[in-house]
Amino acid sequence: MTSSATLAKPPSGNLNFVLICVFIDMLGIGLIVPVLPNLVGTFVADREQQALWYGVLGSTFGLMQFLFMPLVGALSDRIGRRPVLLYSMGGMCINFLATAWAPNLACLFIGRIIGGASSASMSVASAYASDVSTPENRAKSFGKIGAAFGFGFICGPMLGGLLGNMGLHLPFYLAAALSAGNFVYGWFAVPESLPRERRTPFQWTRVNPFGALLRLVRRTDIRGLVVVYALVAFAQMTLQSTWVLYTTFRFNWTPGDNGIALFCVGVCSIVVQAGLLARLIRRFGEVRLSLIGLASGAVTYFLYAIATHGWMMYVFIVCNLLSFAAGPALQGILSKSSSPREQGELMGSLQSVSSIGLIIMPLVGAQLLRVASHLPPLDWRMGGPFFLCAAMQAAALLVAHRYFRRRGIPETAPVAEQA
Repeated sequence: MTSSATLAKPPSGNLNFVLICVFIDMLGIGLIVPVLPNLVGTFVADREQQALWYGVLGSTFGLMQFLFMPLVGALSDRIGRRPVLLYSMGGMCINFLATAWAPNLACLFIGRIIGGASSASMSVASAYASDVSTPENRAKSFGKIGAAFGFGFICGPMLGGLLGNMGLHLPFYLAAALSAGNFVYGWFAVPESLPRERRTPFQWTRVNPFGALLRLVRRTDIRGLVVVYALVAFAQMTLQSTWVLYTTFRFNWTPGDNGIALFCVGVCSIVVQAGLLARLIRRFGEVRLSLIGLASGAVTYFLYAIATHGWMMYVFIVCNLLSFAAGPALQGILSKSSSPREQGELMGSLQSVSSIGLIIMPLVGAQLLRVASHLPPLDWRMGGPFFLCAAMQAAALLVAHRYFRRRGIPETAPVAEQA
């Protein structure tokens, strides 16, 4: 007779491969962040065209990721996790090579399309980790994935910036080599984690990327916080998509300069979210911490917009530590507003909101830079994208404050978890 312990044992798998997969995905994406705007600049005639097409490229990547994220998740439930993860590694390798070898702007778009469709594997990596973990250590496995995600994005821009100073194509070749190596390792050494008896039929209704958004809109009880989350996410996507172009236009920064700055951003994020967050929540409470973080972000975005020297950007990054706690605090409040059975749906819906921002905001931010690209570097209008970020963050602060006040939630009170 089979014991209960045997029944509870998870299927065999290789969590290390998933960690490496997530790390290399983020490392590869991070590698190209400091150099892709400069690469676009080699195919166009002026800064105005550079900003325009870089924004379109960023939006294309976000659109493909948004469309393919639910599709690859549903496919992994039908055919297994391993083939989908291998598809992601292979696709990212082709994406990096296509970008490195691109002879013109049209070929850059081919690389971005392949990359967006291949990078939507985060949910599959989490599903693999869930398959190979017991209920007792599942949270620990997810924590490892989060750490791999953050560590990859910390290392990527720094390394990409240093390589970019030597040659704009070098970061892409390194990213392609890492993806190819992980594909070979996964092909020969990684078992499937989802047994055939646990697979589910493929249904097109499950791959509708707008379904999760519609379900979130119907949550009238948390609509105000969803608006806050969307404004914060949209501001962050604007920052991420325009930072390199902005600092290049305004301060004449090199890829190396941007790599160091983005490395500092990543380190500050990890320090707050992995090291200080629990202490900050105990000290301020989730409500007050979210409001303080939103206020800090609004001020810092404004300071980015009016900075007159490059060194000021580093100072503002370090002084903006508390803003890195706003997102997790808001997610915590939102999580407590839903029952345990709705947690996965809620978090997936919030990810869809971020994905929409990844489609829209690169276009908006790049357009603001495009119309100011002919101006002197220190003209205040050059800071347009960050003025927009500051306005969105300030609006988020006002909406959040109003939401908590209307519901009579004191800033220092713990948020009750819904039964």
